[in-house]
Amino acid sequence: MVTRVRKTKSEERILTAAAELFYANGLRGVGVDQVIAASGVAKSTLYVHFRTKEELVAAYLRRTDDSWMAQLQDAAARSGDDPREQLVALFDALTDAFDRHGFFGCPFVSAAVEADLDSEARSITVQHTRRRQAWLTELCERAGAKAPGALARQIGLLIDGALTSGRLLQDRSVVEEAKSAAHLLVGSHI
Repeated sequence: MVTRVRKTKSEERILTAAAELFYANGLRGVGVDQVIAASGVAKSTLYVHFRTKEELVAAYLRRTDDSWMAQLQDAAARSGDDPREQLVALFDALTDAFDRHGFFGCPFVSAAVEADLDSEARSITVQHTRRRQAWLTELCERAGAKAPGALARQIGLLIDGALTSGRLLQDRSVVEEAKSAAHLLVGSHI
């Protein structure tokens, strides 16, 4: 039992360090030795948990998918029970992310750009996008949108655009502009 606790703590330290490094520097910009140094674990400990860098990247992306979806859903829920308001309020998750650590863009867009088309990393990025879109479509349906799939895709594009422009321009106002555009879109579709 003690070994499992140590393993879990080490794995968490590795993933936390990897997440910070990958997010700020990209997947290709970070070596395993940097993750080892930042996490404070031995090389053998890292390889007990992640046999390859690809496994570490996959674990990072899965963890980020869960975290990012929770952040979007939490921001939406903070606005109350009206799904129309939730579709706009979810953009607060982007502002919250910017306030926490600045705009390094979308980790999934960054990973998709760097990953080979047939890689597990790219597959996870596609799964994330589909998961997000399914949630957005459900929210659009509950809001009474005439074409929920179309509205969900448009809101998804606003999210991706705000994250990408935020990275490029380092300007948090792009999130407010995307949020305003989402408000107009929701009004025109419902």
